[in-house]
Amino acid sequence: MDPTKTLYFLVGPTAVGKTRFALEWAEAQGAEILSCDAFCVYKGMDIGTAKPTAEEQGRVPHHGIDLVDVDTLYSVADYTAEARAVVADVLSRGRDLLIAGGSGFYLKSFFAPVVDKIHVSPEIRERAGWIFETGGLEGAVDELRALNPAGLGDLDTKNPRRVARALERCLASGRSLAEQAEAFSRQGTPFDGFRRRVCLLERDTAELDRRAEARARAMLAEGLVEEVARLRGEGIEGNPSASKAIGYRETLRCLNGEYAEDELLAAITRNTRRLVRKQRTWFRTQIPVDRRVDAAKVSAAELFA
Repeated sequence: MDPTKTLYFLVGPTAVGKTRFALEWAEAQGAEILSCDAFCVYKGMDIGTAKPTAEEQGRVPHHGIDLVDVDTLYSVADYTAEARAVVADVLSRGRDLLIAGGSGFYLKSFFAPVVDKIHVSPEIRERAGWIFETGGLEGAVDELRALNPAGLGDLDTKNPRRVARALERCLASGRSLAEQAEAFSRQGTPFDGFRRRVCLLERDTAELDRRAEARARAMLAEGLVEEVARLRGEGIEGNPSASKAIGYRETLRCLNGEYAEDELLAAITRNTRRLVRKQRTWFRTQIPVDRRVDAAKVSAAELFA
């Protein structure tokens, strides 16, 4: 990695206006854009993700878009590998790269470890399953305590899923939960050798609420229901990540008869606003922001001034 090279980040909550600012800044700088959106990686998820259009992608080269089919699981580890390749390629050609998006863990992967290197084999998963099958949750917790003589920390021992995951990881790594946590904290990221400049786009709450509703209304007018119906035929319901994306999960429920189509706008708007509030908290606490700007009062040229 070259510490003399800079990665630029434009982050912000849903509906704040990242796409327009990213396009204008990248176009003026002769830069390229790496999408940092957990759902733009899926082919066909276009309207509900507000994916950059073909015309917009023609103006500025984009990366991280349309990488896999909608029935394919895609993880933050997959994204980190993709991002590393994109960074190396774009910077090797002497161009700047703007990473733009609002997906929290995807963004955090540029600044801190988000996945560890513990591999849980099918044999280990089967062994943990046998422990659960023969001893139940209590037996699995007892096994975990034997593997963690110093204690289980803040592990929720009433949650079978978390207990199973902890047990699998202890069996696979041969290390206690505390040792795993310590090793994880020492991990770096593939991007530690770069300078990173982060601009956070903000708007006041009332304006974001208005834009969230306008966004949902536009998506429905552009054919979101038809898009989701097509994606249902392509297997989106079998993908626990893609099927839970806001706009898609509500529309799937509508198509499955859980509520009427005239309830969609309110449902999508409500859930988008909830997401925006979570995102704003995330950016304040998890991402090292260098500059905060009011999207209503700044130009693209001023983002990294």
